[in-house]
Amino acid sequence: MKIISMIPARYKASRFPGKLMQNLAGKSVILRTYEATLNTNLFDDVFVVTDSDIIYDEIVNNGGKAIMSIKEHECGSDRIAEAIETMDDVDIVVNVQGDEPFTEIASLKKLIAIFDNDPSKEVDLASLMVHIQDWEEITNPNTVKVIVDKANFALYFSRSPIPFPRDKEVSVKYYKHKGVYAFRRQALLDFYQFPMLQLEASEKIECIRYLEYGKKIKMVESYVQGVEIDTPEDLELANKLWK
Repeated sequence: MKIISMIPARYKASRFPGKLMQNLAGKSVILRTYEATLNTNLFDDVFVVTDSDIIYDEIVNNGGKAIMSIKEHECGSDRIAEAIETMDDVDIVVNVQGDEPFTEIASLKKLIAIFDNDPSKEVDLASLMVHIQDWEEITNPNTVKVIVDKANFALYFSRSPIPFPRDKEVSVKYYKHKGVYAFRRQALLDFYQFPMLQLEASEKIECIRYLEYGKKIKMVESYVQGVEIDTPEDLELANKLWK
């Protein structure tokens, strides 16, 4: 299998504009993420896919590979799908978020292994989830939660607490969805052609589109929370951790 990584990167993030070009221990966040992904040695190729000349130049001028998006895109999956349309030899595409510079090799290996152990090609895409217990995080709409069936296939994603704890005596584990995906190439191209439906539009969670159109998402538990840089405070924490 040919496995590549794509890092979708927008400059104009709504909560922290320009965050990918912020300084993280002497280099930009996006360059740190690109280098960390490359250094896993898990991929045949790694690209940053962006709509920004600033980000494109940052990667290319530092010896990396970047692709400029031709169209405007609402989500990372669409951006990546456009980029791989002409890459006929690619089998699996791993989406690493540009604002997660602490790339964790063990979790990425787990995602890739899903496809190695799926000869019938039942799985369309795989993604990561992390057990969370803090009620503030569980109820925070910025934290996307996921529920799964017995085989760890995703049933639904939501910004609300799922399942809702109507019966407080029932012991329930809550899982945060981490936005790292591994796609079969065709699943990603199908997504690109599917129009957005009401559930995705309401929640603003792109992976719901896959569920609405019958795609199967295998969830893999990760035991590493990591640091997503969504705010200046996250960046400050990331700088401390990097040191």
